[in-house]
Amino acid sequence: MTLLVAGIILFIATHLVRPFAPGLRASAIASLGKSGFMAVHGIVSLLSLVMMAYGFVQAREAGGSILYQPPVFMAHITLTLMLIASVCLVAAFLPAGYIRTKLKFPALVAIKLWAFSHLLANGESYSVLLFGAILVWAVILRITLKKRIASGEAKLPVFVSVLYDLIAIVLGVALYGVIVLKLHEWVIGVAPLVM
Repeated sequence: MTLLVAGIILFIATHLVRPFAPGLRASAIASLGKSGFMAVHGIVSLLSLVMMAYGFVQAREAGGSILYQPPVFMAHITLTLMLIASVCLVAAFLPAGYIRTKLKFPALVAIKLWAFSHLLANGESYSVLLFGAILVWAVILRITLKKRIASGEAKLPVFVSVLYDLIAIVLGVALYGVIVLKLHEWVIGVAPLVM
């Protein structure tokens, strides 16, 4: 599970630099430039995601202790929550409709739903480690974003049109279909619809 743990640490450290080490971020931007910093941040983020995915597969193949045995129906709840998460994720990248304005940070909502729903359906030690860590990170990040909004450093999305809600739903359902029917099995090696 070493690679999985390293990937989780790298991901969380990379994504908590802004709220917890703003000086480090500022000095990195000063030396690399904004675009250079964003490029390095993106590469490190992608690397951490690959490490987590590959580390998760390795940990699953090596086996891990079972911390709890979820009932079968939890898999159905997970599939339902992931549909909602997919719509939220798409809404985060569109101009604001009602979904984005009401949720404020729909990408974080999507991540929290993803992590929580997977904790419902997976009780292995490596699953609890990955999904639990990401859920805790998302909650911490949401708290720091609330503080940034209060200080005026960040702004909430402003409603543009309900059209973007419709687009988010259509594209979110399409994304969900791709993930459930192929992408999840291709990346993780598990077909979500096979129970």
